[in-house]
Amino acid sequence: MMVVHLLVLLLSCWIQAGAQLKLSPETRTVLRGQEARFTCSTYNPRWTVMLWLLNGKAALTISKVHGVLPSTISNVTAEPVSGSKGDSWVFVLNSTERYNQGQVTCDLQGIDRKTADLFVQEKGIIKVSGDNMLAFKGQSVIFECQAAGWYPEPSLYWQVNDKKVSQADYNISSEESGKSLFTVSSNLSVMAAKSSRVECLVFVSALVTPLKSGVRLTVVAEVVQEDDDCTVLLAVTATLSALLLLLLLGICIVLWYRQRRRANPSPQEPAWFDQSAVGRGPVAEVTKGKVNLGYSNENPTDADYSELIMEIRRKMDFASFHKVPDVVHSSSTSLHSESQGQASTSEENPVNVRRITTV
Repeated sequence: MMVVHLLVLLLSCWIQAGAQLKLSPETRTVLRGQEARFTCSTYNPRWTVMLWLLNGKAALTISKVHGVLPSTISNVTAEPVSGSKGDSWVFVLNSTERYNQGQVTCDLQGIDRKTADLFVQEKGIIKVSGDNMLAFKGQSVIFECQAAGWYPEPSLYWQVNDKKVSQADYNISSEESGKSLFTVSSNLSVMAAKSSRVECLVFVSALVTPLKSGVRLTVVAEVVQEDDDCTVLLAVTATLSALLLLLLLGICIVLWYRQRRRANPSPQEPAWFDQSAVGRGPVAEVTKGKVNLGYSNENPTDADYSELIMEIRRKMDFASFHKVPDVVHSSSTSLHSESQGQASTSEENPVNVRRITTV
């Protein structure tokens, strides 16, 4: 067991002896304007001066006794790592510029030195040409995207409704300006099948998320089809509603007619009944005439029929009385002789005659 501990101790001492200095990260990539941080740590407590260099030029000096010394470069500084007892320092480069790109070196004077790489990238702009577009279904639509002011040359791709488009469906061209900035252009052909969101995305490695620009593609045929569906639905609804209203109206008319027939029966029925069943015999006897059973007024009313029926009944009642003799003789109180009596009666007393005329 003691042998194992001895081997571990010897290995640790050998590692410390071989690695006097550590610089991390070995590569740093930032966007222009961001800060870049590098950490330099030493395992040798005998160091006295730590020198930081940018592309071989001294940028900052750190003394183990006095700490960070003044620098002629305004955008660099250093911070001690907490708990390191002054043996680890963080070199900070603020507001990086394109000319800061290159090598960053940590040099422990007389002990060791390490070098890391710094890359400074630039984010440009991106724009999809044109505004929202309209197209007929099945029509081929061309979209153009341009990304300008990027360093290094950026990567570009397209999305339709958040789905990445195959590289076979678009082309890419690139050109470099005098300031080593790149402009990338791309054309995408889309077959209009349905309304979609078309986006162009560009990025460099220092970007956390790609920069994108997009437009809306509206397929006209799809919108027209929706309108036609609504029109057909409204037409069907209107037709069914009209048929239902006509049906209800017909039912109401039939019910109203039947109710009217029950409330106001035909006036011809009682007239025919009264004339045939009641008035035919007695009226004919009284009036010595005949009743025309087929007689009917033009546009008779209920009042006319009622009056006719009452008249027929009055005539029936009148005909039921006993007939009075047409001639009545009155005799004298004298009973002397029948001839004298008859003569005197005929001479002295007038004859009362009653005549009845039926119209």
